[in-house]
Amino acid sequence: MSEIYRLARQEDAERLQYITYEAYETIRQLELKWPAAQADVALIQENIKNNDCYVLEVDGVIQATVSHLKNRALNFITDLPFVMWFAVDPAAQGKGYGKKLLNWVEQTIIRDQVGAPAVTLATAEKHPYLLSMYERWGYERIHAFDHGTGDGTMHLLRKVVNPELFSTYIDEKNEAETANRN
Repeated sequence: MSEIYRLARQEDAERLQYITYEAYETIRQLELKWPAAQADVALIQENIKNNDCYVLEVDGVIQATVSHLKNRALNFITDLPFVMWFAVDPAAQGKGYGKKLLNWVEQTIIRDQVGAPAVTLATAEKHPYLLSMYERWGYERIHAFDHGTGDGTMHLLRKVVNPELFSTYIDEKNEAETANRN
């Protein structure tokens, strides 16, 4: 069995649209207004173009995907890297492909290439298993918010990928907050 981790290419868009649409069935049933849940091929292509969209290919077939947000659209909540649009082909769920891909992105991309101390993602409180799954995978809740879109409470979660650097990051944040108060 061969496993290849790589950036998605435009020619992967149809496969990624299938995986994402199928994997986000529960999201649609819950009537969450997440763009990925209704993504057509054009929106997938836009995501590939505008973000770092990674895939795990197993024996030549893409089985999982996750994107690292390139722009800093979440600066109002966090200055840490943010991952989104995480999906695994339902036919391959339970085989560990999603966890392997997310782990690879956390370590190889976020820690080693970006040089960040931690990574963030968000999910809905009302989803039946995502919040607890991410917590089992080492993420912790750091911020709850409601955008008023009908999605209810959303949680921003963080996973430390470089403990030493994270300690420095927290110290610097605390110093900056103290300086701003004075």
